[in-house]
This record gives sequence, structure tokens and C-alpha cells, in this order.
Amino acid sequence: MTDGMSRRLFLKTTTAALPAGGLISVGGNVFAATQPGRPTLGFSLYGMKSLSLDEAIRTCADVGYDDVEPALMPGFPADPATLDKARRADLRKQIESLGLHVPALMENLPVIRSAEQHQANLDRLARAAELGRDLSPQKPPLIETELGGSPAEWDKLRERMAESLRDWAATAKKHDFLIAVKPHMNNALHRPEDALWLVEAVGSPNLRLAYDYSHYEAQGLSLDATLTQLIDKTIFIHVKDGERRDGKAVFLLPGRGNVDYAAYFRRLAELGYSGSVTVEVSGMIHQKADYDPVAAAKQCYRDLASAWDKAGLPKRLK
Repeated sequence: MTDGMSRRLFLKTTTAALPAGGLISVGGNVFAATQPGRPTLGFSLYGMKSLSLDEAIRTCADVGYDDVEPALMPGFPADPATLDKARRADLRKQIESLGLHVPALMENLPVIRSAEQHQANLDRLARAAELGRDLSPQKPPLIETELGGSPAEWDKLRERMAESLRDWAATAKKHDFLIAVKPHMNNALHRPEDALWLVEAVGSPNLRLAYDYSHYEAQGLSLDATLTQLIDKTIFIHVKDGERRDGKAVFLLPGRGNVDYAAYFRRLAELGYSGSVTVEVSGMIHQKADYDPVAAAKQCYRDLASAWDKAGLPKRLK
């Protein structure tokens, strides 16, 4: 048995002894991104577009990840429109047999749209929720998305964004799932204080935040300050690194920048976060001709597993 499989077996057999800090109760339903009580490490299949779903899932398990995040956008292998019931059942069996979890599904739904496009967004959310139940019926994955727009438009757009997101949240309530919106340095929603305002303005337990420090780092904000500010509303975390080159933000694989991940992981444990910490490979990287998704997954795991060990969390390095 590999170290990765041993660790996943450990998680399964010790769940009953762990506190339920990773469980979220909404409308009588209990959602758990992964196992409660401690963070887990995942890889987003956004960075594996060139692989089949079977190969991508198997690679993540072989490397040692606990979680996978399928990307549902058109053109990606997990686009719900391309997966019939039989295919979904096969994927569920594969995921379960490998001891993996599906804490989240990635979408990309700009929120400021025409009436017709707004309805299309609601329909896509409903289809994503159906796929999530097909892949993980016991623990429905959340749906994570950015919201579009540009930073200069926030003040002009924020009320319309909140209005549209109330409809999203109503769809999430109807179909029993959670939405995690992610601030992005180049989107209208880009600052932590605005993210908190938006969640409060929508006022639904079905709408929460995804945290990605790289987008705050690019704005000169500190990890500890933003994480502490947002953790109570955060149900999912992406990790990647970044730096400034010629005045522009450039994203890197996590572990290749200036973030102290051992300190980051220790802080997550102190704050009681027990969801997924999922690697996101930026399109700046995975769209390059020489990008190797398997090599990237392995490199990210080695770097993050080393920091995970230094943080005193359960050993992950294979």
C-alpha cells in the first residue's frame, strides 16, 4: 500500500474521532467538502485539461492528493453536457475506489449578464449540482467560481452583483449545494472587505467564499491579515504563488514563490479550517506548449507536502 493510500485509509478510519468543524448544515442538509477535523490537500483538474478524466483522477491519487476539483467549463473533460449517467457512474466508482474526495467543482460564471445569460448561469449551476450529486452523493461538492468584471467597476456593479447572487443562492438552496465565490485581482470583486460585504448583502447560508491568497498578494496585502479577515466565510481554498515582473502579476506553481506554506498551514490549523487546500495551476502556466500536468502535480505535491510536515500536520510526502 502506498503512503498516499495509507493516508486516505487513515482519514476514513479516524473520522468518527474527529470534531465536526468541517461540516456545514444548510436547510437540514449536511455538507462536508472532505473529512472533518483537519485540512486536506487537493489538485484542481483545471490544470489537467489535456488529460482524460480517468487519467487525471488516477494521477492525483497516485501522487498522493486527497481531493480532486473537476473543472466544468465548456471544452474541459468534466463539462456536464458531455457526461451521461453511465459515464458519471463510472467516474464515481473510480473516485471512490481510489479513496479520493470531490470537495468542489470549478465553474466560471461572470455574474453581470443579460436576463437570458443570467438564466443560463442558473441553469449551469443546476447542472453542476446534478453532476456533483452523481459524483459524490453523500457529500455534495460546492461550486466555486469567479464573478468577472474589472476592479474599477466594483462600486458601479456591486448592487447588481448582489441581486444576481441572491438568485444564485436561491438555486443553490433549491438544489442543496453551496456556492463559493472567489475574489480575483482582475475582477470587480477583488478586495477582502468587498467580499465580506457581498456575502452579507446576499444574506444566504448557501453563498460563501473561496480564498486564494495569490490574488491578495498581487495587491500587496498580507496572508495573515486577509486569511484572518475572511476565514469565517471561507469554505474552500486555492493555492498558487505569484510575483511581479515588469509591474505585472505573474502566477507560479505553489512553492515556487515567496509564500511560507508551513506558516500558512499552521495558521489554517490555528483558525480551525478543515476543508480542502487545492492546488490551482494558473492558465498562465497550463496553457504553455511545454506544460506537463503530471510533472506539475508531482512538483506541487512535493513542495506542499514538505511544508505540511513542517507545520506538524499528518505526514503527506510519498
